[in-house]
Amino acid sequence: MDSPESPLISRRDALIVGAAAAAAVSSSAPVAAAPAASAAAVPLTKLSLKVNGQDRTLELDTRTTLLDALREHLHLTGTKKGCDHGQCGACTVIVDDRRINACLTLAVMHEGAQVTTIEGLGTPQRMHPLQAAFVKHDGYQCGYCTPGQICSAVAVLDEIQRGVPSHVSTDLTARPLLSAEELRERMSGNICRCGAYSNIVDAITEVAGSRT
Repeated sequence: MDSPESPLISRRDALIVGAAAAAAVSSSAPVAAAPAASAAAVPLTKLSLKVNGQDRTLELDTRTTLLDALREHLHLTGTKKGCDHGQCGACTVIVDDRRINACLTLAVMHEGAQVTTIEGLGTPQRMHPLQAAFVKHDGYQCGYCTPGQICSAVAVLDEIQRGVPSHVSTDLTARPLLSAEELRERMSGNICRCGAYSNIVDAITEVAGSRT
């Protein structure tokens, strides 16, 4: 029986020729121009705030968080952006006498509000009592979380003075005790990655004791 004739071109060569032909066609084909993305108009709104005792007017994208309004537009960079998810407390500020995570709220939600940041509590020449106590008791190491810690501590002392109970308060009708357990519970939303918690409690306890 006669042996089958050998193919004129091998399978490997056929694949190489096909790939080369495809490449030649694709390189010579005209490139379709990408459709120009229509830039949607950014929704802006005017916002009036009283920040650290000063009237401030801003024109912001309505999606701007209070944190970004303070840092990027008013250049009050003492308020820190930590997790940007409301879990670390580095961005804590006081809005209308109530502490909030500035990264979780839109600036436009606070029209006419009074906002206090760490810059509004004191200066290096004239520190707030809590700032001085944090320095005295070494209530910080890297210092990144310290502005949020101090703003939160200001609100905590106000809560205790007004008799607002916490989850660890044994008597909901009595004024909360100024205990380490109470302070740790109330400050639990502020994370110190350096672990200066005991010194922070000591600093708050000293200031609270001076007010009684």
